[in-house]
Amino acid sequence: MTTQTEPRTAAAVAARRQAAALMLDRIRDVLGQMRRERSRVTFAAVARRADVSRTFLYHNGEARRLVEDAAESAAGQTVKDRTEKAAHAEATWRERALNAEEIIKAANLEVRAQRAQIATLLGRIRDLESSLPADAVQRIVSENHSLKIKVRQDNKTLEDRLKAARDNNRFLDKRIADLETELLQEREGAGAGDAADTRKR
Repeated sequence: MTTQTEPRTAAAVAARRQAAALMLDRIRDVLGQMRRERSRVTFAAVARRADVSRTFLYHNGEARRLVEDAAESAAGQTVKDRTEKAAHAEATWRERALNAEEIIKAANLEVRAQRAQIATLLGRIRDLESSLPADAVQRIVSENHSLKIKVRQDNKTLEDRLKAARDNNRFLDKRIADLETELLQEREGAGAGDAADTRKR
């Protein structure tokens, strides 16, 4: 009787080992797919996709190690991806703000050059006033007044652009702070999710 039982026991053990090996292969395949898809790795998700029980994942040392390593790697990759995305957005907005500042500087230089030219022309007008009739003087004074109004309008436009550029910079700073807060919250959320899975075990 004992002789017949031992081969059956050995066969059962071998079958269990073979079944465990097949399940481990499915788990490895699923984890590879999830890594390529950048999916969040949890014991429940792996159990569902690999068609194995959570009990097997928790009690089989190799399966548990595979899932825990993959979950840690996926969490790190998610944080890295969001950090790179935030850095790219920050660089884009900062580049736009810097371009706006350069445009404003160029406009200010142009305004100063125009003011210098106006001053030169006004000097010439004053030199010619003695030889001009009264109506010509009045016309020149009117044109001068129009030029001053235009200069004030140009100044106001430039000031509005400068204010918009500064508002844009403040918005970018706030956006960067929000992204950093979001990254921290997601990192804490990932840690809390792993803790919750551990409590379920």
